Amino acid sequence: MAKKVDEERNLAMLKAVLAGFSKGAPIQEIHTQYGTGMGRRTLIRRLNSLREQGIVRTTGKGRATLYHLQQVAEVAAEPKTTPIIPLSIKAQEVQKLVQVPHDQRPPKAYEAGFLRRYKPNSSFYLTAEERSRLHDLGHTAQQDQPAGTYVRQILQRLLIDLSWNSSRLEGNTYSLLDTQRLLSQGQQADHKSAADAQMILNHKDAIEFLVESAQDIDFNRYTITSLHALLSNNLLSDAAASGRLRNFPVGIGRSTYTPLSIPQQIEEYFDLMLEKARQIEDPFEQAFFIMVQLPYLQPFEDVNKRVSRLAANIPLNKHNLAPLSFVDVPQDLYVQGLLAVYEFTRVDLLKDVFLWAYERSAKRYAQVRQTLGEPDPFRLKYRDEIRTLIAEVVNNGWVQAEAQGQIVAYARQLPDTDRARFIEVVETELLSLHEGNFARYRILPSKFAAWEQVWKV
Repeated sequence: MAKKVDEERNLAMLKAVLAGFSKGAPIQEIHTQYGTGMGRRTLIRRLNSLREQGIVRTTGKGRATLYHLQQVAEVAAEPKTTPIIPLSIKAQEVQKLVQVPHDQRPPKAYEAGFLRRYKPNSSFYLTAEERSRLHDLGHTAQQDQPAGTYVRQILQRLLIDLSWNSSRLEGNTYSLLDTQRLLSQGQQADHKSAADAQMILNHKDAIEFLVESAQDIDFNRYTITSLHALLSNNLLSDAAASGRLRNFPVGIGRSTYTPLSIPQQIEEYFDLMLEKARQIEDPFEQAFFIMVQLPYLQPFEDVNKRVSRLAANIPLNKHNLAPLSFVDVPQDLYVQGLLAVYEFTRVDLLKDVFLWAYERSAKRYAQVRQTLGEPDPFRLKYRDEIRTLIAEVVNNGWVQAEAQGQIVAYARQLPDTDRARFIEVVETELLSLHEGNFARYRILPSKFAAWEQVWKV
């Protein structure tokens, strides 16, 4: 048993070391940073084991071989357009702190007082005005119905949106259409890792668990450990670690923060965190509280952020509020918000991301779209291109794989900074087409009916 625990600890430490090298590292540099006194062959064997799991990839050959943590490498390689999120003065201040190179930021350990000082319904991360605004945005006609009524009505759309966006924030390389094909048809995308497919399928299982058990789940050990077990399924080196609180130290890549390492303390603060979360009366305060405190504690070996994002939907589902699916949330800003929590116990930046993200999600799921802000300037900018491309997809009767290829090819004509966002917008519009809205693309009913049949196959 001790040998198994040591192996878990060594693999976790190795992943933490690799996370610090965004461009990959040679074996000698990894060996120096790892500092466990093991031989070079043993280290190579462990790296190869991670590579077989899809966690590590290599570039170069021979002595020029570089080892990359897959998640970091994929994120760095993918061009993205960052939506503009208005930041408060406090958020801008803390953003500057975490933008300092991590080797110049002071080391930080878990601060128990950050959790202990929080008094449910007396302490608030969200102001009264912010909570009121969120309630206005998230209001639905089903709020007097049994828990989970609203989310069941939009479940198929939510499965795609939340699975894709939450996975995207982890560096997953699946596109929106890739995700739709995987979830509806079980078809894995070509040239994508098995780990990416597994991550998305795990999200589907976890979301369905939350929806099916909406009246029974709560901020308790059963719910949170079950979420972790579902989200981490087949993604951890030790299958028994799924749904189990960790009993060894972990590190945070590109951060100076060191979470708790003593199992008894992890257990104590895990239970305290859940107890405080249960006592919070406002569902939005509950949602944001768990998004702050769960990643800060890092109670599990891995997959903590994913658990926190899905757990944030527990109170929203219970109160039949619009769900939070992290639509358009920029990965870099989300990570910076978490770093500010880890290293400075400051929630300002993550809060601004949360407020913006919820408004985007509420707009998507609101039954009546009205007075929820100005039109998306990006969609306005590419209005003609989006309409032309969608009309081509429908009129030519393209299936999903053909459509995705054409969308990507079309996007290559656009500026680099707009391509990823353009692809997402067009794919979202295609997935949202139905008999009540296709006319806005100047498509004939007969063409839409024919296309709809092949699109669903």
